[in-house]
Amino acid sequence: MHATGGRAAPPDTFEWRLPPGFPPPRVPPDNPMTPAKVELGRRLFYDTRLSGNGTQACAGCHRQTLAFTDGRPRAVGSTGEVHPRSSLSLANVAYNVALTWADPDLRSLEEQALVPMFRERPVELGLAGREKELVARLEADGLYAGMFRAAFPGEPGAIRIGNVTRALAAFERTLISGDSPYDRLVYQGRMDALPEAAWRGMRLFFSDRLACSKCHGGINFAGVVVFEGMVGRVEPVFQNTGLYNLGGPGNDPAEDDGLRSVTHRRRDTGRFRTPTLRNIALSAPYMHDGSIPTLEAVIDHYAAGGRAGDNNRYKSLLIRGFAITAAEKHDLIEFLRSLTDESFVTDARFADPWRSPGPVR
Repeated sequence: MHATGGRAAPPDTFEWRLPPGFPPPRVPPDNPMTPAKVELGRRLFYDTRLSGNGTQACAGCHRQTLAFTDGRPRAVGSTGEVHPRSSLSLANVAYNVALTWADPDLRSLEEQALVPMFRERPVELGLAGREKELVARLEADGLYAGMFRAAFPGEPGAIRIGNVTRALAAFERTLISGDSPYDRLVYQGRMDALPEAAWRGMRLFFSDRLACSKCHGGINFAGVVVFEGMVGRVEPVFQNTGLYNLGGPGNDPAEDDGLRSVTHRRRDTGRFRTPTLRNIALSAPYMHDGSIPTLEAVIDHYAAGGRAGDNNRYKSLLIRGFAITAAEKHDLIEFLRSLTDESFVTDARFADPWRSPGPVR
């Protein structure tokens, strides 16, 4: 990917361009990173041929300019069907312990790629039952024939679904965001990186009174992470943020009751994975269903102890409410804005290759 020590890396060697303070992501042994695989994954990510009707790509729900979200309250699939949940940001997705909003067992990007491709309720990319058609589409493109051979050398029939998901996962692991003003302060020691209001907001964010960092902690502002060299299994954390209290304590809308739909335990009603706050100013609207439109409204929600109030015995004990002045709210929002990484949302390595031809090195 880039030269090291004055010498170019071998063409089949991938080198991470990690921000200061960031560890290498964990990579599955059966899907090693290579430049050819990453470049193939980038092209597939932006290719509408990965939807059944040829109208939508992965990038349709994950736009680079919006930190790989889509700006909608809830995602819309290739057939126009509305998803019950919003599109999660792919920023630093390689560090996530679990993927999607509420599935503790979905832990690999390779496996996760199959969900939007083949899910039928709701339809996302709409490829269920059209696996052979997808392969035929890719095989008919001479560019892909060469790219799959380069990404998976020595494999006969390299154009297959498993390799599509491996390439997509390899590209997604490179979507690392770590050059925000906050990062320049904390990891680069640039004391002038934050304005005074953001400094005050940072103190509030990490204070016991607001307790924002109890859920949004760590390098990803999303709690626990995984990375290369970690030993043992890390468990994901899911929280109830007090969004609903329908017809009884803690009841969420029947069509989406969060982690409970997987575990079938009532105490898991309304519990969802904590999303990253990186680039949060770019990813409105907020919450798993896009039901809160602005950062100001998000702060109001938590200050009130959630919509459900004190009667919700199933919500997280961390959602307890707090007092905050208008000036403090302003400062807190300035800190959240300092988590925006402008270089991430303009980086040519992550851009649509159909519009910017040629590999980015």
